[in-house]
Amino acid sequence: MHSFAFTSPSGGGKGTLIREVLRGVPGVGYSVSFTTRAARAGEEHGKHYYFVSREEFEKKIAESEFLEWANVHGNLYGTSRAQVESELNLGRDIILEIDVQGAEIVKKIRPESIGVFILPPSFDVLRERLTARQTETPADLQTRLRNSAAEVRRWREFDYVIINDELTRAARDLQAVFLTERLKRGRQAENIEKIIETFESI
Repeated sequence: MHSFAFTSPSGGGKGTLIREVLRGVPGVGYSVSFTTRAARAGEEHGKHYYFVSREEFEKKIAESEFLEWANVHGNLYGTSRAQVESELNLGRDIILEIDVQGAEIVKKIRPESIGVFILPPSFDVLRERLTARQTETPADLQTRLRNSAAEVRRWREFDYVIINDELTRAARDLQAVFLTERLKRGRQAENIEKIIETFESI
């Protein structure tokens, strides 16, 4: 089983695509991140994020509870080490919804992890999506747009790139990523060996 690090610039649509994958691909879990930012309208504690104070977050850092954590746009975000290990031990792949900093850290800690970059079709589309959701102040919006230029240039660091220009097609492509990884020889070794054993009497 593997962890899949999903990354995109803010507004790239990774949250929507993750929901599609969770609906369409069996045996996949989702790591709910911890964050110090305030909840947006419609977000629920424990479902979208664990919303915690900076003091509580820093305590978790000190106790090594995070697989990775990063400061993103002035807020702290972290991935629970225990949650990831729990899902993997259950025989499930797990999606980590993280930024480029977090994906880099996860790859160093877990080299077998799969990096997936969600790329918007253009800067103009990204700006329209961020503006339309109306969840940021004008200053925050400009910060996210400014940071997006540096983030998209790191696409070469990822195993797969999904261009999110049309939801149905992009979701289908993401599902294919999971199928491709599960069909690799190493993932199927145990079942393959059992089949090969049936030929030994010939």
